[in-house]
Amino acid sequence: MKARARILGHPIHQILIVFPLGLLATSFFFDLAWLARGTEQLAIVAWWLAFAGVVGGVAASLFGTIDWLAIPRGTRARRVGALHGVGMMIVVALYAVSWLLRHDAPGHPETLAIVLSGMGVLLTIITGWLGGELADRMEEM
Repeated sequence: MKARARILGHPIHQILIVFPLGLLATSFFFDLAWLARGTEQLAIVAWWLAFAGVVGGVAASLFGTIDWLAIPRGTRARRVGALHGVGMMIVVALYAVSWLLRHDAPGHPETLAIVLSGMGVLLTIITGWLGGELADRMEEM
């Protein structure tokens, strides 16, 4: 799909998504490192990465929504875009809840907080694929 929101000819959504995707996935890997090492600083870094990833995800979603609204109704691209967008909203929500669960003790996350992060990574793989399908395979629309 040709993005509607562009800067200097490049799609803003595709530029922005690399930040939250990288931050959120790295947050989960810091959680795993904390589980393996028990070092409080690793969990605190995971907490901050999740926070930054959620903020970045919200910013990227604004431009994704602009692009999605430009897709013609009743098309496969519109359906794939909706699945991608809703899926990524769930990812951001999973990480937001994970972040909130850690708020009182970021250096010692609850098991549920880490599980939510892991679920976010798995869902990101699926919804990221849908976004790639939309951007790469449906680009002529």
